[in-house]
Amino acid sequence: MDTPLYALGATQLLERYRDRSLSPVEVTQAVLARIAQWEPHIHATYALDAEAALAQAKAAEARWAAGAPQGMLDGVPVTLKENIATLGTPTPLGSAATVLAPAPADAPAAARLREAGAVIVTKTTMPDFGFLGASPSSFHPLTRNPWDFSRTPGGSSSGAAAAAAAGYGPLHLGTDIGGSVRIPAGFCGVFGLKPSHGRVPVDPPAAARVIGPLARNVADAALLMKVVSQPDARDYMSLPPQAIAWDTLQRSPKGLRIGLWLDTRTDWAVDAEVRTAVEAAARLFEQAGAIVEPMTDWTTDDMRLGLTHFFTMRCRVELAAMPPERAALTARYIRAAAEFAGKLSPEDTFRAFSRLQLLHAATVAATQPFDFVLSPVSPGLPFAADAINSGSSHPLKDSHFTSAFNQSGQPAASINCGHSRSGLPIGLQIAARRFDDLGVLQMARFYESVRPEQAAWPEPQ
Repeated sequence: MDTPLYALGATQLLERYRDRSLSPVEVTQAVLARIAQWEPHIHATYALDAEAALAQAKAAEARWAAGAPQGMLDGVPVTLKENIATLGTPTPLGSAATVLAPAPADAPAAARLREAGAVIVTKTTMPDFGFLGASPSSFHPLTRNPWDFSRTPGGSSSGAAAAAAAGYGPLHLGTDIGGSVRIPAGFCGVFGLKPSHGRVPVDPPAAARVIGPLARNVADAALLMKVVSQPDARDYMSLPPQAIAWDTLQRSPKGLRIGLWLDTRTDWAVDAEVRTAVEAAARLFEQAGAIVEPMTDWTTDDMRLGLTHFFTMRCRVELAAMPPERAALTARYIRAAAEFAGKLSPEDTFRAFSRLQLLHAATVAATQPFDFVLSPVSPGLPFAADAINSGSSHPLKDSHFTSAFNQSGQPAASINCGHSRSGLPIGLQIAARRFDDLGVLQMARFYESVRPEQAAWPEPQ
């Protein structure tokens, strides 16, 4: 059976454009039709402009016909999370409290995509200010998981992951400050990469915040990294430009020392089905010659208290900058976080930064002996679509395995490693030492090549 046009990978599309067997217009039309099928169910898009997308596709078609493609992604459909600014489109940040004004310029990643000729089909949804590993938003309709509409796609790159799983084209960009690419990638069964901090220029830059690709396969994500990791002077925290062989993905894990992080210093345990799937993935690395060793949880409640205090204080500061009538429009979870932060002293806020530094140092020290670290992405399965978390009394449980690598700046990816008995995806996290983004992609590609056959992608009902 022929692969539908909307489901072709970016590398496949470029080959077909090159030999003139396929047109960017045909592909964009197929993607738009796919979106029309899915959107009544999952609500993953924001500011969809079919006319503009088709105009971009027609321009790409003309360039290919003239034998003069514009760049590495000419005519390839992409989506961007709505907080990645695109010229002329408001960026609501998932919140009804945001004053909508056209963005004055493309953000660095959006600018690189346009320069490469990509067709920006739509923006994608997120929760208020990217605060959740879930999708409820005071601005966007509730985004749902294509695998099960009663379940969350995760967050905060909720729409990006749902779009990737549903087949809204091959390439998607999200942002990640505590797991916001990897958690939704894990919940939606797609590949997602959180690059090293500074690898992809961000405007405005911030500690722990990164932009990363989501796709149905590792090679497409690597191709997207090749484009968006190019320099942009607006990010004063970005890494120096580096000639990385993003398409050199073949590598054996033989002889590598790999840590397996499954146990935690908490009173909760990883879901049994999640644990079983991650252990099975680790055995495949071991069978290929890697030395896999269990790791002790290096994080503490005190370190994670720093995360809680920092992010709730961020909510308080955001709301304090708004007129009260606008602040009242934010989601209840943002207002609750701001209220909690109001009880913190200046000393508590300073200690939050100190605790984040401790988490950074502890993560680097614990992972330094290993070439790579394997773990779950999330300790549990996708939870209810309208919930803000898995319901645990531990508010940071859902990001337990992901947030440490934001603080340390290390690259980490999510790749599907199985499904629960109920058919829900399970994500394997692969992390590396800082700057080894290519190594993470290579280990993900190895696992992709040896994992059991994957379930068929979901279809709209």
